[in-house]
Parts: sequence; C-alpha cells; structure tokens
Amino acid sequence: MAGAVRCQARGAGLMRGLARIASSSLPIAAPTAVIGGRILQRSDFVTDSGFIATRQQCREMSTHVSWDYRGQRQMVPLGGRVPSMAVDAFVAPNVVLAGSVEVQDKACVFYGSVLRGDLNKIVVGFCSNIGDKCVLHAAASSPTGLSAETQIGKYVTIGNFSTLRSCTIEDEVVIGQRCVIMEGSLVETHAILEAGSVVPPGRRIPSGEVWAGNPARFVREVSYDEIAAIPRLAEGIREIAESHMGEFLPFSTAYLEVEKLKKTSALAA
Repeated sequence: MAGAVRCQARGAGLMRGLARIASSSLPIAAPTAVIGGRILQRSDFVTDSGFIATRQQCREMSTHVSWDYRGQRQMVPLGGRVPSMAVDAFVAPNVVLAGSVEVQDKACVFYGSVLRGDLNKIVVGFCSNIGDKCVLHAAASSPTGLSAETQIGKYVTIGNFSTLRSCTIEDEVVIGQRCVIMEGSLVETHAILEAGSVVPPGRRIPSGEVWAGNPARFVREVSYDEIAAIPRLAEGIREIAESHMGEFLPFSTAYLEVEKLKKTSALAA
C-alpha cells in the first residue's frame, strides 16, 4: 500500500515537472491566434497537467475566430502603373486588375477574370463587358509595329474563358467564348468571332464579317439585324451586372424591397 502511494506521488511530481518544462519551452510573448477578440499566447494552450489542449478544448474556448483568410487583392499597382475603374463600372470581387488597367463607364468585368497591364496598358471601353475567367494582358511591343496596348472599344462583348493579348477591338464587336486573339491583331467594327476562334498575330478581321476556326477564317457577312443587336446585347449584359452590383454595396439592400412593397401597397389602395 505504501509503495502504491509512493508511485502515485512520484507520478504527480513527474507530471508537474513536465508542465514546467512545457511552459518554459514555449515562447510566451509570441501571440499565436486571436479568438473571441482576445490574443492567445502559446501558453494558453497548455493545460494544468502539462499537455497541449486538444482541438475540442480549443473549440470550447470560443466559437468565433477573427482571422481573415481573404488574401486576394482586386487592385494591384505595379510600380508607377496603377489600375483605375469608373464609379459606375462593375468589377466582380474576385477579379484582378494589375498594373495599367482602365475600366471605363458602365463597363463590366465578371468573375474570375484577370487584366494584367504590367508591360503595357489595357483599356475596357464604355458599356463593354468581359465574361467569366477571361485573361487580358499586353506585350511590351507588337510585331506589326502597331500599339502593343490592349484596346477594347465601346459596346464590345467578350465571351467567357477568352484570352486577348496586345490586340485592338473596335466598337460594337462580339467575341465568342474561348476565343484567343494574339498580339498585333485588329478586329474591326461590327465583326463577330464565333466561339473557339483563334486569331493569329497580326491578323485583321474586317468590319461586318463573321469569322471562325483555328486559325480564324471568313464565314459570311454580318446581317443588318445582327449589327443592330450588338449594342443591345452589351446593354442587356450591363443590366445583369447592375443586379450584381447591388449585392456588394457596403450597406444592406433591404430598403429596395421595402420600397417595392410600398409601391405595391399604394397601387393596391
């Protein structure tokens, strides 16, 4: 019996010694987390018995963790090149504008797209729209001797997953999904590129023509109805973007529903 008591006392002393060693070996001054508005030191995770707290014990400390895991930046200045966008332009939260990028009035850049103006300038014109997961970038120089900037005119629609590099897109153009337009290319007004088209470097797509394929080739002339529908398409996409803009305001949009309810009640009365 006396031997058992001595073993228990020796075990308790050993546990206290381990607790002292664990506490002294951890840097007390270095904070490791912010939980529930309180800065926790590494010593806070050591229990009375000297063992590191389990996950369940950490969860019991607080249910709120104030870490912010959002690491992506929407606007990325590169040296003297600073991106800019108009007040009424829509740029989705996970879009990256890096370097010399200008998004003009009523233009829309949808989710997951990257506009990288690190070597030259990128301009998205009035009421033009860039689809989801597009990549726009610019070379330092163009093989054709023309401007190496990526210029997109007014009322231009660019489909999802398209890639544009140092090209010029004039006003009222439709570019289908998954198109690739290489450096030095020119797409003139009222031209249409079918989905999946690849425009080689230095190629010119004449005004009023439909091109398709890899490499892109002439298909047919654009009809008058299609020419009239090009700006309407851009305006329709702009209206869709406006519904997205309301979801990212710094204040609640519940008042909009209240106003609708007031109007409905007034009409019913």
